[in-house]
Amino acid sequence: MELKTIRYELTDGIATVTLSRPKRRNAWTGRMHTEYRWVLAEADKDPAVRVIVVTGDPEGQAFCAGADMAALEGHSEKGRYDSGTTADIAKPGFGVAPEFDATFAYHFGLTKPVIAAINGAAAGVGLVLATFADLRFCAAGVKFTAAHGRFNFPAEFGLSWVLPRIVGLTHANDILLSSRVFTAEEAMEMGFLNKLLPPEGLMPHVMDYARKLADGVSPGSLRETKKQIYTDLHRDAAGAVTAAERLLEEMIKHPDYKEGVKAWMEKRRAEWQG
Repeated sequence: MELKTIRYELTDGIATVTLSRPKRRNAWTGRMHTEYRWVLAEADKDPAVRVIVVTGDPEGQAFCAGADMAALEGHSEKGRYDSGTTADIAKPGFGVAPEFDATFAYHFGLTKPVIAAINGAAAGVGLVLATFADLRFCAAGVKFTAAHGRFNFPAEFGLSWVLPRIVGLTHANDILLSSRVFTAEEAMEMGFLNKLLPPEGLMPHVMDYARKLADGVSPGSLRETKKQIYTDLHRDAAGAVTAAERLLEEMIKHPDYKEGVKAWMEKRRAEWQG
């Protein structure tokens, strides 16, 4: 696929996905969603990729400013919602569990962890993208908003399900019912962010963290642990324990288990087979 709104780079096991419409503050369109899902699908099936980092083009001075206003005007003129995508759009993360087979919920079905490097404003779908990432690192001073309230929209794309599970019901109600602007500093206090950083330190920290995941954790462990986390949201405690015990019995037979033990004993970096 020819990429016009997304930049994709793979370095040392880390796939960096950059939302790149800088003249429109990296605003979301059907084309961007199509390209985004395509690069996620490519990264997820590529054994060379261990971790995925999503960020915004810094020239856009935003992570993602939400849906492009032209798209919002188009919805109004048509009198209906139009995603701007086609039926043949890529389906990364689909087929793992029925609960993940939907727009943006597909992030939970990916086999690689996704880190959001939030380097500017995240509004509407920008907030959605950040929320469905597995980890969130953010530059100080960034502003967030759900935005939907001002357009007579509902809470978008499952935010009403996922936000309470991250920040709790009290904070989620505040964010979603008011659609107010809140700061990165507030987001950190709410528990929405993993770490708040100076703008110039954001990407170095994110890439260092991603390298530690790529180098220090076996691909099988990353894959299965991520799947456990989101699958277990729908299980009771006993079901989660039983599934974990079954996985342990399976995964201990993999060569990466022996390699992990040997590397630990020899105090060296493990050479994962994946």
